[in-house]
Amino acid sequence: MQKSNNIKEIVEKYVRGESNRKELEKAMELFADPNRNLGIRPVLFRYWEKEEESKIKELPPLSNPEMILDKIHHRIHLGATNNPRSSSGKWTVNFLKVAAILILGLVIGLLIHNLQKSEPIYYTAIAPKGSISQMILPDSTIVFLNAGSELKYTETQGTFLLSGIQKQRTVFLSGEAWFDVTRNEKKPFVVHTPLYDVKVLGTQFNVKAYPKDNEVTTTLEKGSVQITSFANGTTDKPQTLQPGEQLAYRPNEGITVQTVIPKMFTAWKDNKLIFINMNLKELFVLLERKYGVDIEVADNVVLNYHYDSTITDESILEVLDLIAETLPIRYKIEGQTVIIQKR
Repeated sequence: MQKSNNIKEIVEKYVRGESNRKELEKAMELFADPNRNLGIRPVLFRYWEKEEESKIKELPPLSNPEMILDKIHHRIHLGATNNPRSSSGKWTVNFLKVAAILILGLVIGLLIHNLQKSEPIYYTAIAPKGSISQMILPDSTIVFLNAGSELKYTETQGTFLLSGIQKQRTVFLSGEAWFDVTRNEKKPFVVHTPLYDVKVLGTQFNVKAYPKDNEVTTTLEKGSVQITSFANGTTDKPQTLQPGEQLAYRPNEGITVQTVIPKMFTAWKDNKLIFINMNLKELFVLLERKYGVDIEVADNVVLNYHYDSTITDESILEVLDLIAETLPIRYKIEGQTVIIQKR
């Protein structure tokens, strides 16, 4: 009984985002260990069985966790729109949020591509659209993954590997992540992105590298980082950033470095988004990732409108209402898609 209570406490703190470093380490151990995470599944499935059969039928089999998470997050943000004030609807939304995070923990531990003892083990951590995940790497580096992101790494005896050479800690990022890197001067930490590499010894920084953006942006909070290995041989000279600086690279436009307020670009990990004069084309992309919904624009002229706001705990419907009060737009929901029109 005591062991069960401990598991429950660890999971609850993880779900609420209240884990300190030690508690987060315990949560990651729990999710990553196939034998120990069996203790989570009975709890998850007991609640899952309470769902209406009609709703469960739309879920794919558990062998495809990524599809499950996509379905869950669509239902979280649009499934209750027919009766948003219903208490039962709110309970369903709260449950599905918990279920999504629990399954995400299982995904982190179970997406292992190579289990041969003679080879390194390859891990993939995923944060589907509509969710933010938190994890600790083997060197105690803390990582927050933003919605629609994926982080890959290999691990042998607590050391990240690159081509079998244990001289640096290496991860591969697709999407957006915030890193609090444990300092180790003998083994630099390298983040590989499609357009360049970020090399650090120990620092706090954010990397945004969504493939569809065709741009990679690095924002430094503390310490220093080196940007190297630019795509297309743009430059052989490493670019060094200081706290408060941001480097963006687009293959067709080159490198730009500017001074910014880092918190504006890292607030997402605290479930907050800050927009200052952002055009709706960029804003709708962020909303799709944050809330796990699909947004279609019927009148392209609205994409040139700009919007200022800070989003914290608002639902997707509340955010759309706020935008519609400020700008000449209206919206409607068809199935799991939000249609935006000019008013």
